[in-house]
Amino acid sequence: MQDKISTPPDGVHLEDIEVGRLVEFGRISVSKQDIITFARAYDPQPMHLDEEAAKASIVGGLCASGFHSCAIMMRMIADGLLKDGWTSLGSPGIDECKWLKPLFPDQVLTGRVICTEKRALASRPEVGLLKVKFEMLNAAGEVIMIWDSNQLLKVRNPGPKVEGGGKGERPPALESVWDGPEGPTPDPTRNYYEDRQIGEIYDLGSHTFTKDEIIAFARQFDPQPFHLDEEAGRKSLFGGLCASGWHTAAIWIRQFVAYRQKIERQIREAGAPVARYGPSPGFRNMRWLKPVYPGDTLTFRGRTAAKIDLKSRPDRGILQTDSQARNQRGEIVFNIRGQILAERREPYKP
Repeated sequence: MQDKISTPPDGVHLEDIEVGRLVEFGRISVSKQDIITFARAYDPQPMHLDEEAAKASIVGGLCASGFHSCAIMMRMIADGLLKDGWTSLGSPGIDECKWLKPLFPDQVLTGRVICTEKRALASRPEVGLLKVKFEMLNAAGEVIMIWDSNQLLKVRNPGPKVEGGGKGERPPALESVWDGPEGPTPDPTRNYYEDRQIGEIYDLGSHTFTKDEIIAFARQFDPQPFHLDEEAGRKSLFGGLCASGWHTAAIWIRQFVAYRQKIERQIREAGAPVARYGPSPGFRNMRWLKPVYPGDTLTFRGRTAAKIDLKSRPDRGILQTDSQARNQRGEIVFNIRGQILAERREPYKP
């Protein structure tokens, strides 16, 4: 096992991170009840709730939601890295997450991380940005999840500020799923992969975040001070107590699953066959664009962005969806390109 990064008296800053060094961290066990409890709260798909239904699914057994795996990884990072004195300033998002293998009950999980790039922000030289690759491993030592992620840390000795920022300082502007022409509304009785249309729009409902639920989620999965304590939040980059990004993501998947389950009920009531959806191979371009504070109401919307045929699994195709959440002021606070396997009417023939 690689040694942990030694903690200087003033904490781990950007200067202390060594690019290319592998660090192993964390050890956590996940029970059947843990999996079911998270699924009931955030991702109530049968494969995460019911053993018999899960056996009949593509994964072959009860397994954790991918977003539960992400929340567990965040807890391991908090306990195994951030508590060792990292001067964490939060994260702007995840470039890509891959779920490679199911997370089954009674697994003991570990993590490892390698920094691939680091730099101070030209426009805010006291803030450092790390590009990091996180991996989650199961008891057999198999990698079951990979994140290409971003982490903000304090810079011990900031340089001069560059007005206007440096090259690549600002990410490309996101196209709002609320702007532009309205796409087609999905036909609830035609739900196979072939039926789905690029550009179709679906509204996923709203959720108001409370102080108590923000703190409860943070205590369990992301116990960083700015998610737990109002005074620590005021002193942070966020200027106040705010929700974990993984809390926002968990609410998004709950809204998405609820929408999908409503469609399935409509299909059954119409007497039409229900196409099988899931699981997901992962997601891309998850961005936490603005803090989510107590009292904020987020409204979620999705748009079908792409369809990918699969030679390796001709009975399924991948649907990619751009989803966003905006707050009561109309500001986009969350973005994700989700992916899900969708059943085809006819097998794919290259």
